[in-house]
Amino acid sequence: VMFKNETHNHPTEIEPFGGAATCLGGAIRDPLSGRSYVYQAMRITGAADPRRPIGETLKGKLPQKKITLGAAAGYSAYGNQVGLATGQVREIYHEGYMAKRMEIGAVIGAAPAENVVREKPRPGDVVILVGGRTGRDGCGGATGSSKEHTAESLTTCGAEVQKGNPPTERKIQRLFRNPEAARLIKRCNDFGAGGVAVAIGELADGLMITLDEVKKKYEGLTGTELAISESQERMAVVVAPQNVAAFEALAATENLETAQVAVVTEEPRLVMLHEGKKIVDIARTFLDTNGVKQHTLAQIVSPDENARYLRQNPAAVDACGVDLEKAWLANLRDLNVCSQKGLGERFDSTIGAGSVLMPFGGKKQLTPAEGMAAKLPVENGSTTKATVMTYGFDPHLSEWSPFHGAVYAIVAAAAKVAAMGADAGKIRLTLQEYFERLGNDAKKWGKPFAALLGALMAQHELKIPAIGGKDSMSGTFTNMNVPPTLVAFAVAAADAPLILSPEFKYAGNKVYALNCPKDTRDMPDFAALRKNFATVSRLAKEKKLFSAKSVGKGGIAAAVSEMALGNFIGFTFAGGLSRAKLFLPDYGTILIEVSPKFAAEEELADVNAIHIGTTTENGTIVFGTAAMLLVDIEEAYTAPLNKIFPAKTVAKELERPRINPYKHGNRMVPHTPLASVPVLIPVFPGTNCEYDSAKAWLRVGANPKILVVRDKTPADIKETVEAIEKELRTARILMLPGGFSGGDEPGGSGKFIAAMFRNPKLKNAVMNLINHRDGLILGICNGFQALIKLGLLPYGEIRDLAENSPTLTYNAIGRHVSTMVQTKVVSNLSPWYNNVSVGAVHTVAVSHGEGRFVAEREIVAKMRMQGQIATQYVDAGGWATMESPYNPNGSVFAVEGITSPDGRILGKMGHSERIGTFIAKNVPGEKDEQIFAAAVRYYS
Repeated sequence: VMFKNETHNHPTEIEPFGGAATCLGGAIRDPLSGRSYVYQAMRITGAADPRRPIGETLKGKLPQKKITLGAAAGYSAYGNQVGLATGQVREIYHEGYMAKRMEIGAVIGAAPAENVVREKPRPGDVVILVGGRTGRDGCGGATGSSKEHTAESLTTCGAEVQKGNPPTERKIQRLFRNPEAARLIKRCNDFGAGGVAVAIGELADGLMITLDEVKKKYEGLTGTELAISESQERMAVVVAPQNVAAFEALAATENLETAQVAVVTEEPRLVMLHEGKKIVDIARTFLDTNGVKQHTLAQIVSPDENARYLRQNPAAVDACGVDLEKAWLANLRDLNVCSQKGLGERFDSTIGAGSVLMPFGGKKQLTPAEGMAAKLPVENGSTTKATVMTYGFDPHLSEWSPFHGAVYAIVAAAAKVAAMGADAGKIRLTLQEYFERLGNDAKKWGKPFAALLGALMAQHELKIPAIGGKDSMSGTFTNMNVPPTLVAFAVAAADAPLILSPEFKYAGNKVYALNCPKDTRDMPDFAALRKNFATVSRLAKEKKLFSAKSVGKGGIAAAVSEMALGNFIGFTFAGGLSRAKLFLPDYGTILIEVSPKFAAEEELADVNAIHIGTTTENGTIVFGTAAMLLVDIEEAYTAPLNKIFPAKTVAKELERPRINPYKHGNRMVPHTPLASVPVLIPVFPGTNCEYDSAKAWLRVGANPKILVVRDKTPADIKETVEAIEKELRTARILMLPGGFSGGDEPGGSGKFIAAMFRNPKLKNAVMNLINHRDGLILGICNGFQALIKLGLLPYGEIRDLAENSPTLTYNAIGRHVSTMVQTKVVSNLSPWYNNVSVGAVHTVAVSHGEGRFVAEREIVAKMRMQGQIATQYVDAGGWATMESPYNPNGSVFAVEGITSPDGRILGKMGHSERIGTFIAKNVPGEKDEQIFAAAVRYYS
């Protein structure tokens, strides 16, 4: 398992979409260069209040709303396209980030150990550049990110921002996941800071680099630009001469370009040639000196004893006086406490079919998970082995004391790991530091020095090491500075069955707080913490916990509220907990939900635990004489960021879209039963659900074949058409999986897939499969969009479309939506639904930006009468609805899936392939629609 954190603070401040997009791209590249498959990402950002009026924007700055929305769009667009599940997204608010935004991405990857070859390059070995072409974008990006931001930066630093290309990085992921290709690579470097000069320059002591061989996006680049451009989505690999042809051939099968750009030399010198001339010739002994050594003084200033952050009530709560209910709701409205569901849903959290926890849990999907958890991405087979990642950081605590801020960043991250049921004693950390411009000021240097001392102390005391990290020291704008920032990311191995989620599960259970004792200096009792963490881990293994949650910003009041909202389970506090402590940050304390039969005195004898209350069915949270209704708590918790990140939209048409169920069934029987059902899965540029889809077919005994579409040259396209046609002669099922075909631009989604299948050869092969060979076709998400564009849905044939033909368009909410929804089977016309009954309700993952089904009423009525409307979005009561968030895209008549007139072709937006054991376990419901099993059964 490999992991990495990455910042793109400077480029995101300058160009929010591109900067945030390439933050994730850059984070992926590092473990990818280690030949690991990156399968989960986390995004932690820092901003000033995005609700600030546009008129208050500082000169030389973009508005905070523009930055935060553009950055969210960029990061999510890249992750959603590359096919990476984003398991947790959190934006941290502090006015200091007005100086410069914080944009952090952290990722986890894994690889079979035998695929990771690390050999020393030998003279004569060849360096191959594989992936995207080189342009001027990113020239000077690394040095730019270390410069102080000024009023002129916005207009002068645009070229420093890289331009991301996620479909190309997806191809490299596929190539490096191939054991045959991975084991040919002796050494590999990604292209980040310094471009060719660094990426290739680090690979061996002696190198002869021919810059003319570097493939370009356009002509006119100088030798210097070719050498330092940080254009992304490229890898430099060292391959033995006898393996060059084999590696390039494997890259070509993945639709990737390659170029032999350098050779390893005997003489230890870095030499670059351009247009026949040496433009660089440097001895390795000089490069290895690491430049000039520098020295500075650091002076640590003690924090204000009279303003201890951990003992101060939040200002919003103080303002409410003795009115506990008012204080409770004010606490939940704090920007660093309130719900960010509308932000998190923009990021695909389910792709890969490995996410153990959804970002928001419970039947209402309102309880935020403690961190992200995913099963290891085993390609052929199943596993219960998983990883968890959490973060810890509080800017207001760090502002008071960078030392305490760093200590509690690690404590908070570790407590979350423990609350997820993993072993906090086996954590590995990676740290992210972000501070003001330091110059020669000893007191300024004292801030990162104090933070690193605090982090070091916490590591020693908790006995967990940091094995990676990154720094950024340019958070200054005129007289404004970012708060002293040290974000801790904690990673641990886990067992998927034992992973806990924080939403209350049942009424009548007892809740205990495992307290984190603190001394007079506000430092934690580390020995007590280690005991607490070990106790939670043990109880999780013994399956004695229903839920667990760490306490952080907003205190126990916020923690209990979040635990209650997911399943709308109430809570009554026991006596003994002081009102003053309700709202205080209490990093390190963990709340656990247990059975009433739990032997508390015996199980919790060695830890500092108190019984704080009991879960209830009455829809309220009760503290003393105060009773807060959960509906009021939900409103206060979800309202603050609604205008920035809306979580739902108001439908124009709110009448129930009633459709009488179609129960006449289907009479289709294949002519010849099959022992093995061949399934063709073509992978177009932008497709990213091929692994999930193939796995779903393997699970039910089918024989899937993934075929990569190549389009670099006319010859590639011709060969691809012939290859698909050949496979369709033997395949019985064609599946078009999800993704972003051609990047979905221009002209909307699925158009490249549709264009290829309109080729006469492929058109005839598809219609022959349907009309003469008992074939079935399935299109999910992007595949559904392609079937609509071809006319295969709803008409059952490839044809030209009319102006009033049904289509799929942008979601009514105006953004990508990733969540779990409920769908109901309303027709048994199709053999795809032979394994379930009409009326069956399933909980299905959706993740799309263009999923709104639109058609005229007359067309929908005809489809309804013919049984072509297969599934609808339904609410908690099982009724078809136009209401958001149940209908996530605003589809007319709540249509989620439709079929061709004979039922052989099925298209749907819900990702039925994203299922498996212990997947999305914090959201209840039956998740397997049985469509894959039904298709295989059809041929038996």
